[in-house]
Amino acid sequence: MHQIIKVIIPAYNEEQSIGLVVRDIPHFVNEIIVVSNNSTDATAAKSVEAGATSLTEPTPGYGNACLKGMSYIAAQEEKPDIVVFLDGDYSDYPQQLTQLVKPILEDNIDFVIGARVKSLREPGSMTFPQRFGNKLATTLMRWFFGSRFTDLGPFRAIKYEKLLALNMQDKTYGWTVEMQLKALRQQLTYTEVPMKYRNRIGVSKVSGTVKGAIFAGIKILGWIFKYSFK
Repeated sequence: MHQIIKVIIPAYNEEQSIGLVVRDIPHFVNEIIVVSNNSTDATAAKSVEAGATSLTEPTPGYGNACLKGMSYIAAQEEKPDIVVFLDGDYSDYPQQLTQLVKPILEDNIDFVIGARVKSLREPGSMTFPQRFGNKLATTLMRWFFGSRFTDLGPFRAIKYEKLLALNMQDKTYGWTVEMQLKALRQQLTYTEVPMKYRNRIGVSKVSGTVKGAIFAGIKILGWIFKYSFK
């Protein structure tokens, strides 16, 4: 059976990279949805130029942009079987989407994380706050929930009906960890696929600033502790 796959890309001022991201996504993907999140540059125009559907979410926040993409999909007649989330900064390798969805297509896994493993990362591609936050969050998830996650990587694929059942709510940086915690809580089958990772184009909105890194860390820990005591 042919699976319908849609990709959601939250993007804030990614005019330099968004075209590269969209063009590198494999052709079997049915629709690429770029959500320009309060961008003040040509992100939207560049994404359309590259062949994507362009949406605008004026309220800042990574989760807000993802939720906008999901509400757009919900309003379409043709629903996907799989939704892939991918960043717009060209740090991930969009071509690896083929490997990312493989466990869903071949082994009926519900949820797949693209893990940014050290051996495949470009030097400097993950900042110290990112590495520390990842390690802390995945360690806590292992202690509290017995999880096997090693990364909070934003490049991820999930069956559409499982995504809907998660009832995603986080509007900012806690989006990725919320999805993983809810997947654990709902006992979804999951796996990780090792991914290459390179230095992003432009400055990171999260790890590139001390304020962003601290805020992201607080959000991530907040979700973990919220779920630990439920």
